[in-house]
Amino acid sequence: MTIDLIRRSDSDGIALLTLANPPVNALGLAVRQRLAALTADLEADESVRAVVLTAEGRVFVGGADIAEFDRPPEAPHLPDVIAAIEASRKPWIAALNGAALGGGAELALGCHYRIFADTARLGLPETSLGLIPGAGGTQRLPRRIGLAPAIEVITAGRTLSAAEARGAGLADRIAAGELIPEALAFARTLKGALPQPSPAAPLADPGPAFWDETRARTARAARGNPAPAAALEAIRVGVAEGFAAGLRAERETFLRLRASDEAAALRHLFFAERAALRPAALRGIEPVPLTRAGVIGGGTMGSGIAAALAAAGLEVRLTETGPESLEAGLERVEAIFEAQVKRGLTDRAGAAERMARVTGTVGLGALADCDLVIEAVFEDLAVKRRVFEELVRLCGPEAILATNTSYLDPERIVEGLPHPQRFIALHFFSPAQVMKLLEIVPLTATAPRTLATGVALAARLGKIPVQAGNGEGFIGNRILKRYRAEAEALLLAGATPAEIDEAMRAFGLGMGPFEMQDMAGLDIAFRAREAARALGQDLPEGPGDRLVRAGRLGRKSGGGWYDYAPSSRLPQPSPEAAALIAPLVTPGPRPSGTEIADRLIAAMAEEGQRICDEGLAQIPSDIDLVEVHGYGFPRHKGGPMFHAARKARARTGGA
Repeated sequence: MTIDLIRRSDSDGIALLTLANPPVNALGLAVRQRLAALTADLEADESVRAVVLTAEGRVFVGGADIAEFDRPPEAPHLPDVIAAIEASRKPWIAALNGAALGGGAELALGCHYRIFADTARLGLPETSLGLIPGAGGTQRLPRRIGLAPAIEVITAGRTLSAAEARGAGLADRIAAGELIPEALAFARTLKGALPQPSPAAPLADPGPAFWDETRARTARAARGNPAPAAALEAIRVGVAEGFAAGLRAERETFLRLRASDEAAALRHLFFAERAALRPAALRGIEPVPLTRAGVIGGGTMGSGIAAALAAAGLEVRLTETGPESLEAGLERVEAIFEAQVKRGLTDRAGAAERMARVTGTVGLGALADCDLVIEAVFEDLAVKRRVFEELVRLCGPEAILATNTSYLDPERIVEGLPHPQRFIALHFFSPAQVMKLLEIVPLTATAPRTLATGVALAARLGKIPVQAGNGEGFIGNRILKRYRAEAEALLLAGATPAEIDEAMRAFGLGMGPFEMQDMAGLDIAFRAREAARALGQDLPEGPGDRLVRAGRLGRKSGGGWYDYAPSSRLPQPSPEAAALIAPLVTPGPRPSGTEIADRLIAAMAEEGQRICDEGLAQIPSDIDLVEVHGYGFPRHKGGPMFHAARKARARTGGA
């Protein structure tokens, strides 16, 4: 049976075309072939005087078929299809029933008119995949909404709501009622000449100063991803040399970037993220519906978790041990929502609604009817165990009980407690209301439905879930330990903290390993090493131990690997730290910046492979998701596993 990917129905001289390739109506080869054929048929059909183009489902067009990007482009190409629509003698009206993204936005821009459902939005997110728009987006959007707003949409991947599109002159109207009847009625009113096509629209050049400033701003925001700068250059060519030259530059750049390492890395993450949200092993398992959640502990982590849950629409009960600590925890939650208002993530009314969902309580009694309880108290086994012993007395067996431990064995926290099928570890990353990673650690007796609920919760919170095995440090902190050990080994080979940090920033990380340690505090890892030594582990004294014993704990003490002026976060090279480290340094050739980055990334990948081999991660891409979303590994590098595999293939000529 052949599926009609675009349905056509005619009425009163109006042809209604409905894209029927859900869920995202991607513009794959078969869809482009069908659309190209229909465009030619409609142009020749004298009984048709206008065309309305819409789609089935909640998405107009989510973009191209990304799976095709690893194959040579096949005709008909999307730019040619859109050009044929734009050149039509008859008006084409795009009726946007939902999101029009990437190629979908370009298709809508090629139509003569656009009608938005009130929930529709339009954007060009190609730079997030290491690409630029390849079907006229860099040329048509600036000519429709203006140069500066279009640059923000294209280079930063911002989407326009229906109201914003109307304000910018891109939406001819927003449907007040049902979209399709309004679009058909609008089509019947059209008479006379068509609107000025994009190729003919004027676009003034704002001059060299504008381009220089915009290039610098774009480069800063891109953090090493070459696509935003490339998109900006295609826009500039179109302004300076005209629409046709801009289209040529755009297409050449799109095809070049499509074959780049960065685009391959970003496609890898796209598919890995999509798979993480829909684990094959959990298909058909319904998660527990969550309405009310408890959070135990109102510190930095607990308040962040509470804020994230409330922002996702859950009723939250935040508990503490006393009135003063509870008040401080609620103030932290309120400060989080205030910061979200300042950043434009919500408005005052939205922040008030979120805060109204959070109730504070002393003790655990108010958690008895929660669907989910997340423990976020001190990393102390005895303390956590007491919490869970009380929870199992208060909460029914259907309630899911989760620990947020980072290093402790969650099995020991709940050992011997009743109804073990509902226990799970949900390892949030700080700040929990911001960081997108959620490590989900099922225990021996965790039920599939409990695990499915953890994954569904991550999706609801806008986070990426990664299932980790129950081993020391799970996935992320175990790799972090190896990363830090390799960084210290580079110190002993003669590199300075500043050289190592600079090498990792040049690679694309926002912060190097020693800046990160100074920010977090050197005493945390020191205490863990001391505890291991107390248990009999033979851990030689390293440079970090020497700094802590000398009172250098990081920023909070005014010095760690670096020195810090009072009230300053700016790291300065420290002669005192260098003198403490010097006796441990082995004379020899000092590693270069490239060698430093290569060694550190290789160490991360090697540890990641060990984690996979031990069954603590399911697939290598899970390692990449953890490092990208939890530790700031640059997206356009794909993660340590992808990066290492790509380098290995390059060394062997792709074999």
